[in-house]
Order: sequence, then structure tokens, then C-alpha cells
Amino acid sequence: MGIIKNFGRAVKNAFSWGETERGWQTINISDEKNIESLITTSNTSEITYYICLKILSESIGKLSIHLKDGEGIKITDSDINYLLKVRPNPFMTPTDFKTLMEFNRNHYGNAYALIETNGNKRVGLHPLDPRKVKVVVDDGHIISQLTKYYYKYTDKGKDYYYQDKEIIHLKGGLSRDGIVGTSIAEELVGTIRGSIEAQKYLNDLYSRGLTANAILEYTGELNKDKKKELVRTITEFVRDKDNGNIVPIPLGMKLTPLDIKLTDAQFFELRKFTGLQIAAAFGIKPNQLNNYDKSSYNSSEMQNLTFLIDTLLVILKKYEEEFDYKLLFEDEINRGVHTEFNVATILRGDLKSQAEALQKYVSGGIYTPNEARAYSGMPKIDGGDVLMVNGTYVPIDDIGKAYEKGGEKSD
Repeated sequence: MGIIKNFGRAVKNAFSWGETERGWQTINISDEKNIESLITTSNTSEITYYICLKILSESIGKLSIHLKDGEGIKITDSDINYLLKVRPNPFMTPTDFKTLMEFNRNHYGNAYALIETNGNKRVGLHPLDPRKVKVVVDDGHIISQLTKYYYKYTDKGKDYYYQDKEIIHLKGGLSRDGIVGTSIAEELVGTIRGSIEAQKYLNDLYSRGLTANAILEYTGELNKDKKKELVRTITEFVRDKDNGNIVPIPLGMKLTPLDIKLTDAQFFELRKFTGLQIAAAFGIKPNQLNNYDKSSYNSSEMQNLTFLIDTLLVILKKYEEEFDYKLLFEDEINRGVHTEFNVATILRGDLKSQAEALQKYVSGGIYTPNEARAYSGMPKIDGGDVLMVNGTYVPIDDIGKAYEKGGEKSD
């Protein structure tokens, strides 16, 4: 953290923010006028939007991530491994960290985490509030002859500046410039707002009763105040549960309920279509929203495989590439050290499919018996760390040699 603080002071001493303002280009995650109106907690009250955020955040959060060498062997004695698998910071588990980062990436369009270092050791990963972070591009070459970008974090009225390799930055949506991401809320603002208003209308309809709207017919003239008083009195009787749904109407007046049929207006069909549009923007399949109208999947394993290929692969790739570049030193990268998510958790099918797959892996010499047992959550056994194959297997170049004449006799 000392290096980071020193860098912040160095930047402030190097130039005056007011004097060099024209030499900097500040990139926000959204226009200031839209950020408060589009990205608010009210969006998460929209059920489809909330479910999609929950599915993606938990899908990333539940996947374990491993540090591996160039040959694909897991590295366990590394400070990075501790951050990714044990504790990224004193307040969060790895699952909490990944879930929060994915939520910020989708809801705000960008997820940021400060890399805390102590000398050559990486000792902490601290998520930052995306609303307080701006990407500043030094296109005026104030700090360096090369065009670089920095992260400006504002907290309690103070500005802190970080170099690009000090901040993990995960971009959401379809970036317009490759520097910052976009949020789903910004892209689908009209659709999400329409869905929220539809839910408000339905809630209001339920609270007043489906037949609460009515026409009051009367003869004669009533002034404005008398009309309001009459409507108020009848409304009180209608909404009073102690009246037994009996409404007294003055002589000469007639109360005609308006029969509102949501099916006539295709209300539910439109809400369903809107929900599917929001889900599609997230990459969420209809079956994950409990919509099986046109489901063609014959197994949960195939559903998960489709979700992995169509939605999660590119997200996991973003995480791995960002972690590799920001968390690893150059010599580690040159040795082939890399981070890798374990997607086997998603691809686990039913017990029958899982048993058949493990049996083939063991008999084919891909898994040892103990590796297969570990996959199934069972303890190791003695002698289970040896690869086994069918004894009749021979190299392809040796096919037919057993039938050649002149072979040596074995004792």
C-alpha cells in the first residue's frame, strides 16, 4: 500500500489538476446525468433483472480458480493462490469476492479491485465502488511520453491515483472503446423501466382489487368538492374489509364496475416477452427462468453445457486474462504460469452420467482411481494413484505384430 500512496502523491506533485485539465481525457462508466437514474436499486427490484444478476454472480462465485504452471500442474505455494482460494482480504471469502465483482461488472458496467502489495508479495484484493472510479487517459503525455491510462478513485473528498497494473478491471457489456464497459441497465433502460412500471401497475391493481375501477352514474349537477367527497366516501367503503364488500349507493346513483381483463390486453404475454428480452441480454436461457415452453434439452447436463459455451466462457476468459496480466509478474508469465477456472462443477450431470464418464476416464488412463474418487467427494485409497489401462491396448504402429512369425518364445 505504501507504493500506491507514494504514487498518488507523486502524481499530485507532478502537475496541477486545474492547469493540465485539457491534457487529460476522463472516461466515466456513464454520463453523469444518467448514472443516478439508470443504475439504481430500483432496477434490481425488477424480478427478471434481479434473477439474471443473481444467476451470473453466483455462477462465477461458485467456480473455483486455480493457479497452474506451464504444464497444467496446480501451484499451491503462492501468495496468489492464497488470495484466490483462501482469503482475498480480511472481510471476504473468495466466493464473496467473485460474486461481488461479477455483480458490479453487470450492474455498473465495470468491476474494480485494488491489488495490495507488500514488497514483491501480493497480499490483498480489495473491491472498489465502481461509482467512485474514473479511468483517466494521459493523452497529453503529462506523466509519460507514451499514452497511458490511470485509475482515479475518489473517497471522502480525496482523490487517489493508481497505475493500470494496480487495479483489476473487469468490463461488462459491449465496450465502445475497449477501456471501460457498459452496464445492462444502460443498454436496456427503456425495457427495464417498462417492466418495472408494469409490475407497479399490477401491484396497484391487486391492492385496489381487480374490479376496483368503476363508473358512477348520477343525475343532476355536483360541484367539484361534492364530487371529490362522494368518490372519497365510496372508496372508503370499497376498501374497508369490515364492510363485507357491501357498498351503499345513494338513491338515483348507479355504480358500474369496469371489468378489467388482463388477458384481453395480452398483459402477461407482453411481460413474459419483456422478461425474455432482458434475460437474453444477460445470456440467460429461458429454462433458467423456469420457462420450459420451448425447451429442447433432454438433460440438465446439456443445459449447463449450453450455458457454459454461450454465456460463461467469454466471461471466464475476461477474468483469467485480467488476473494473468495484473496479478502475475513478467517472469511468471514467461514460465507459463496462469490462472484457470474449474468448470467441471457446472458440467456435472446426473449420477448415472457422472459414473459412466468417470469409469471411462479411469479405464482410459486419463484419471487415476483416486482422482475419480476425489471428483465424487470420496477419500483416497491405497494404490489408487496409479494410471490403469486395458491390457489389450497396443501402440498403433504395433498393430498386427502379435501375428508375425519368428517371434522369440518367452520362457
